[in-house]
This record gives sequence, C-alpha cells and structure tokens, in this order.
Amino acid sequence: MGPELVAAVRRFNRTVTQRVGALDDEYMASGRPLAQARLLWEISPAGAEVAALRARLGLDSGYLSRLLRALENDGLVTVAPADQVGCDARVRVAALTEAGRAEWAALDERSDEFASSILTPLSEQSREQLVEAMAQVERLLVASMVVIEPCPPGDPRARACVRAYARDIARRFDGGFDPALSKPVHDEELVPPAGVFLLATLNSEPVGCGAVKLHPDAPAEIKRVWVADTVRGLGIGRRMLCDLERYAHERGWTTVRLDTNRSLTEAIAMYRSTGYREIEPYNDEHFAHHWFEKDLTAGAGAA
Repeated sequence: MGPELVAAVRRFNRTVTQRVGALDDEYMASGRPLAQARLLWEISPAGAEVAALRARLGLDSGYLSRLLRALENDGLVTVAPADQVGCDARVRVAALTEAGRAEWAALDERSDEFASSILTPLSEQSREQLVEAMAQVERLLVASMVVIEPCPPGDPRARACVRAYARDIARRFDGGFDPALSKPVHDEELVPPAGVFLLATLNSEPVGCGAVKLHPDAPAEIKRVWVADTVRGLGIGRRMLCDLERYAHERGWTTVRLDTNRSLTEAIAMYRSTGYREIEPYNDEHFAHHWFEKDLTAGAGAA
C-alpha cells in the first residue's frame, strides 16, 4: 500500500480522537477517562463476564483488572464469581452497583447529547452523508478486525463453526442437508501436511471458517467455506478463499477445485468473479450441482 493511504488513516485517527474527546482527562464530563467510561458502558445494567469484556474490548488482562479495580474503588462495580447454578466457579462477572447504574444512565444521556452536538451544526443532507459514511467506516473497520489463522479442526471453536455451517446449508438447500449423505471430511485431512482448517475470529469469537485438502497427485480441494451472518458482506469470504488458495499454492499445488450447491448463489458468484471456471463433476457429492476449478499459477490469492 502507498504511503498516502497510511497518512490518510493517521489523519482520520487524529481528527476522530480529538472530536470524540479521547484526549481529555474526563470523557464527556463524567469525571473519569474514556477507558473507564467505555468499560462502564460495556458492563451495562445487565452485567457481563470479565472474559467477554476482555475479548470484546481487546484489552489485556492486567489493564482490564486495573480498570475494573478503579470502578470498584469508586463503588460503581462489583466483580465476583458467577452465581448461576452449575456455572464454572472460575467465571467472573462484573455487575453495576446502584451508583453504577445511575452513572451508566447519565453516561447514556450524555452520549445522546454528544452525538446530537456532532450532527446539529450540519445541514440535513450533510447529516445523512455523515451517518452513511460512519456506517461504511464502521463496516470496514470491523472487517479489518477479523483475524484468519490456522486452527485444529478439533478445537471447540472450529467445531462450532462447522455446526453453524451445517445449520446454514440445511436451511438454504432444497430439501435440507443430511450429513450422512454428504462425502465426509475427516479431521486428519485438515491438518498439515494433509491440509489445513482456517478459522476467522472477531474479538476472539468465531465468525467463519474454511479448509483445503491437499490431495497427492491431484488438485487441492476447498471445503467448508462459511461466514456468519454478522460479518457477511465485509469481504471475509473472499479473504478466506484467498488464504486457502495461497496456502495450497505455497505448498506446491497449481490447481484448486471445489463443489457447491445451486442454492448458494452468492458463493457461486464469488467463485466465478475470482477466476474459477466450471468443470465436469469430479466427485459424486450428493448435494453438489456445480464443480469449479482455478489455476493458481496465474496468481494465487489475488482475489
């Protein structure tokens, strides 16, 4: 990427941090800095598990503990083991005290007032433009936060993604989906050197997956590409496909192929737009209607 792009992002960051008051000693006259105010907001009157707060806000354990301790010392928050029947005693939950709920409500009101103060000086057209631009920036920032990396197929997060994948295609396929009728994919086929399973996560939560099988003396085969509804439309599927192609190409495979169901129209469009060509059936997959192949020597991962 060019230096002008990096400079533009840095300039945008400076403008936003100044406009939202991130540099102030007190955030929105709350008497506490932005980090504490944001944590208080995330805990909310419903309470939250400490581990979930850490993942959601991307904070390390030490810093989160210091923030929670500051809120506890001010009488706004309590942190204790979860008291649900049968819950793991190691699970800690942060909850707002009565004073904490009152400050949360005040923060909520001031947040509305602050948002209005940004919009008020602008014309109606400019307000709509700003809100639309903010929505687009938010979507792209979320996309940039998604991490795709190898994961053992037996990992609980990988299992959860495969179950979600099966539920999704069962809902979309004509006549549903029965795993017993589909060609099996075994765990040992998705670990190096036989292949790989990639997991996409957002704030440590699984939001997508994909796998590639590296068949000896045959094209590599892409399997189980799935993206959660929460991040669809952000290009995560293309990134996953690109990473799987690159993985196969870097290990010496020059061709990759896959099969898919006619109901998955978005996936079919993605395959065609990223260089896949339709071929004759190469397997007897019960649920497949289309078979595709791509030449990786033309530039794997260029999607």
